[in-house]
Amino acid sequence: MSPARRLDGVASSPVRDLLALIDRPEVISFAGGLPAPELFDLDGLRAAFDRVLSTPDARRNLQYAPTEGNPALRAQVAARMTARGLPTTAGDLLVTTGSQQGLTLITTALLDPGAVVAVEEPTYLAALQCFQLAGAEIVTLPGPDPAGWEQVLATARPTLVYLVPNFANPTGRTMPCSARATVVALAAKYGAWVVEDDPYGELRYRGSPVPALAAQPGADDRVLHLGSFSKIAAPGLRLGWVRTPPSLRPALTVAKQAADLHTSTIDQAAAAAWLAATDLDAHVGRLRDAYRERRDAMMSAMPATAPEGSVWSDPEGGMFTWVRLPGAVDAASVLPRAVANNVAFVPGAPFYAGRADPATLRLSFTTNTPSQIAEGMRRLAAVLR
Repeated sequence: MSPARRLDGVASSPVRDLLALIDRPEVISFAGGLPAPELFDLDGLRAAFDRVLSTPDARRNLQYAPTEGNPALRAQVAARMTARGLPTTAGDLLVTTGSQQGLTLITTALLDPGAVVAVEEPTYLAALQCFQLAGAEIVTLPGPDPAGWEQVLATARPTLVYLVPNFANPTGRTMPCSARATVVALAAKYGAWVVEDDPYGELRYRGSPVPALAAQPGADDRVLHLGSFSKIAAPGLRLGWVRTPPSLRPALTVAKQAADLHTSTIDQAAAAAWLAATDLDAHVGRLRDAYRERRDAMMSAMPATAPEGSVWSDPEGGMFTWVRLPGAVDAASVLPRAVANNVAFVPGAPFYAGRADPATLRLSFTTNTPSQIAEGMRRLAAVLR
């Protein structure tokens, strides 16, 4: 028996496949976009789970729950989003099983087979998988400047524009405020929804925060904003959210009901308890301090690692830098030699929806300590040079 035809052409994620291949302690991996596990608030999360299982109504936290999510958790997330410059109420939010599910629900609610989705080039690999699985036609937006996107929107008339505006995966780029206003204006002009995927927004290491796409004038009925606890708490919680315009909220709720009824009751309750007991600003500050040092270690090592003629991004935050090697080299063909030298990266070609640039690769700097990064870059230099 064959799987459904909708899976035709949807390849397995090379990132996930690579993580299995390099799961050896001697490998210094720059491949996965993984938070540093030693920075998880293990004691705080353990105490939060203990609290919600020790209250007189603890059994309620093991019961079925509303599809929209834990009211206390939604209120806490809304308050933090408002404090960060995006006015939000608990009623604006749908809690999801990771922000990836939020993207899947949006795809279910908005995209019929053959619908057009516009994406930056390159873009987040799992988003491409999601759109391909839905049978969407994917078109690419030329360059990082939205001023040049109008012809694509006018010609292709996408239903949805998908963007990662803060410290994008895989490039590390951040979209300027003026460009965000342009995106919202173009979306309104051509009747497109905009998905603002923002898992990295709190991880800024230099410069000033840029107002969200969803905070731009005219965005209220046009922009869906995705957020996540994976980068600021722990990815194993599998907790995210969608901030959605009122007109789309019922459809997303029905899609969520059909997907899994609701996100884990106990995990939501524990996350709410953890937020209530934690100085989240201080916790995120510690993450920023640690990741800034790691980012700086990788950037400092890059000139001696990448061959002459290479170019790379210098991210203001997030988890990634994007490298283009000189000439016609194929980064995928270099990877086996790198793994044999106990270092790993992700070749860039799978992140492209259109014509790929095989000379590109992605490096993540958050998982390893500065000393591990220095050694890993030394190993990588021996392969690349």
